[in-house]
Amino acid sequence: MNTSKDIGHLRKSYEKGDLSDALKKTSPIVLFQDWFAEAEHHPAIEEANAMSIVTLGEDAFPKARIVLLKQFSSEGFVFYTNYASQKGRAILAYPKVGLSFFWPALERQVIIKGVAEKVSPEQSDAYFYSRPLGSQLGAIASDQSASISSRKVLEDQLKALEVEYKDNSPKRPEHWGGFMVRPNVIEFWQGRPNRLHDRLEYSQTLSKEWEVKRLSP
Repeated sequence: MNTSKDIGHLRKSYEKGDLSDALKKTSPIVLFQDWFAEAEHHPAIEEANAMSIVTLGEDAFPKARIVLLKQFSSEGFVFYTNYASQKGRAILAYPKVGLSFFWPALERQVIIKGVAEKVSPEQSDAYFYSRPLGSQLGAIASDQSASISSRKVLEDQLKALEVEYKDNSPKRPEHWGGFMVRPNVIEFWQGRPNRLHDRLEYSQTLSKEWEVKRLSP
């Protein structure tokens, strides 16, 4: 059985926007905010806050997976996870991470390098208690990244928790909370015709100022 498939013919022309040199005067956080707003309101984009995070695992291999951005500001980008998961352990051991957003409908990418740190327990509490009860119980039921014998194990744990917390609210597990990725490099990529894509890379200096340069595609 031949499992090889040549997909070299798959291509499209990117023609939906540009990154002008005038944007070099714009803060990268402001530019991200503008791009995110466009993505959030685009009818073809279901989860504008879906981002890939790349960590260096305990086995020394990089690993990418999709998580959901829940907050961003001039300080950084916040998401939530189980601190004892593969992802959580990797970040705690080696906090330098990569984030990336890809919005095909806008032909845009944002690529971020930064250092992750735990948010305060109070911030984790605030987000945890804002979640639907089912999501709260799911975070308690799942020993994220641990091996389980079947899905039934999870479903049984969730049913037991639904009974336990039928008349009272669960407490946020100490092993579940947020990470903030403080960026030191943010690259904006806009697809352009003939593969001559626009790339603006912002790098943070020691004085916390942003320097920007245009990169060749």
